[in-house]
Amino acid sequence: MEKTISVIDLGTTKVVCLTGTKTQEGYKVIASCEAPSQGIMRGEVVNNQSVLNTLKPLLEELEIKTGKPIKEVIVGIAGQYIRCKSVSSNINRSDRTQEISQEEIDRMWRNMYNSRVEPGEEILHVVPQSYHVDEYRSIPNPVGMYGSCIEANYKLFIGKSVSAEHTKRSIESAGLKLSRLVLEPLATAEAVLQEDEKELGVVMVDIGGGTTDVLVYHDNIVRHTAVIPFGGNVITEDIRQGCEVTSRQAEQMKIQYGSCYADLAPENKAIIISGIGGREPREIPFRYLANIIEARMDEILDAVLYEIHQSGYADKLPAGLVLTGGGSLMTNLPQFIKFKTGYDARIARPHGINTQDCQEVNQVTHSCAAGMLINGFEAQTNYAAEQSKSLVEIFSSSETQASGSKKPEKVKKTQRSGKQRMIIGNIFDDLNRVFRDTDDKA
Repeated sequence: MEKTISVIDLGTTKVVCLTGTKTQEGYKVIASCEAPSQGIMRGEVVNNQSVLNTLKPLLEELEIKTGKPIKEVIVGIAGQYIRCKSVSSNINRSDRTQEISQEEIDRMWRNMYNSRVEPGEEILHVVPQSYHVDEYRSIPNPVGMYGSCIEANYKLFIGKSVSAEHTKRSIESAGLKLSRLVLEPLATAEAVLQEDEKELGVVMVDIGGGTTDVLVYHDNIVRHTAVIPFGGNVITEDIRQGCEVTSRQAEQMKIQYGSCYADLAPENKAIIISGIGGREPREIPFRYLANIIEARMDEILDAVLYEIHQSGYADKLPAGLVLTGGGSLMTNLPQFIKFKTGYDARIARPHGINTQDCQEVNQVTHSCAAGMLINGFEAQTNYAAEQSKSLVEIFSSSETQASGSKKPEKVKKTQRSGKQRMIIGNIFDDLNRVFRDTDDKA
């Protein structure tokens, strides 16, 4: 029997559930369902009962479509409070004639989780950027070299510990086992970015309903990530107020007629809006609608550009911007980005996954869920899966520690098959670790 994995994307606008499998031909989606979100604001669970009311019918539908019960899931985590921080660490070695070992590098990496952060924050993930060994600079992997001093540069992914805990509680309330958490920007990138783009330098921009996720890749390494606390929903609200229409009409106008580049919008065309309560219909010019959208999209793009410059790689992105998410469907968005920033831009759907039986998944609105499915299967065969603990083990160890027993020893790390695989894979272990720490504090 083929092994299946189920994932849940708890988005601000909608909740998406997928079940997929891995065949000899690759990854395949075998069932999907979705519903409008309740109880989620800007990517974070704020009302557990509302989320539960959304999840239960979706899970029942997914079980009917797959013909099997859904017992455990992979869930994405994002939210407006995820941020990046650059840090460095160094060690002096007593014997420079000994080769640098993987254990030394891993020990430095683990120690970074003790870095100081703000109250209520947790370090979700640590990404190695480069190493210096004595006079040798910017080394991707120093294992096997000789030297007396190792300096390591890292990026810390930092988030609110309570956000992960709220997500966990919602899933458990639905009677599910939360097998893994994955940072949504990383998952989305796996579904939409090409390997050449990751190497050259690229920015993934996922414009969702409540947030806009930004992820910068260079030399196959995640260099920066951020979650901008607004997305397509603010554009809808601007249209509602500026055109004096209902929220439903505003969303429909945005999707069907919206352009984010006013100069390219037709000058002599208008949208006819039906009157309410017997009132006369009204005309709203395309150019007027485009001006409203452009003003807000310009603000979103300014925030994206700020994060690009914060990454330190603004001049090292020949692959430009890759756009996904529902907000990327705005007419003329790539042209607007090229005009405003000089970067090339393309709109990306999920790739590397068979969606023949579920065509709706082959849309920009499902990139994150598709990426989580890919990550779920990759985690079973890469370094992270070998090293990470299941949540059952983590919670069991937490209970043992609470009773006064000795803390479990850290898992000894082995040689990695590739730096990029390590960086993406370890995110599962890192996020699960947050739950362990939270339970310890409780």
